Amino acid sequence: MSQPTINIDRLTLRPFYVRDASVVRELAGERAIADTTMNVPHPYEVGLAESWITSHGQGYNEGRVATFAVVRSHDDTLMGAVSLRIDRDLNKGELGYWIGRPHWNLGYATEAANAALCFGFEDLRLNRIHARHFARNPASGRIMEKIGMRLEGMARQDAIKWGKYEDIVFYGLLREDWMSR
Repeated sequence: MSQPTINIDRLTLRPFYVRDASVVRELAGERAIADTTMNVPHPYEVGLAESWITSHGQGYNEGRVATFAVVRSHDDTLMGAVSLRIDRDLNKGELGYWIGRPHWNLGYATEAANAALCFGFEDLRLNRIHARHFARNPASGRIMEKIGMRLEGMARQDAIKWGKYEDIVFYGLLREDWMSR
């Protein structure tokens, strides 16, 4: 089964194409993006974007992850990514996202994250979706709050980024809470 395309007001969430690799490398390659995410490397080496993009189909087909390109609906400008890592054994998912710096503070991350929640709860029928962010990146937490996720706590020095311990803040949302809002 192929990954769907999701159309919302200003955005389209679609599968990534290999032709997106140069823009992914440009946007995700900024130190500011890598600095606030667990899994985006810096520097972003040539070939990494292609490898990452080509892994999406298998991940989706195996039911492990749904990774979407976040693009502007009217001109297909690639702005970032949103994903759900799926754990079918526990019927839950982990939300993740990044938006390229030229597109910050315009509400795109909030819209994309909300659409991913909708997909996770309504299409995938997940029971729980959680997300996490570095405590030093409160903007990501504000996005989680705007989409209805609840603060669940903080794990002190739970991760290491570039040789420094990082506090991680956790948010979560249950399907029953999503459906009742």
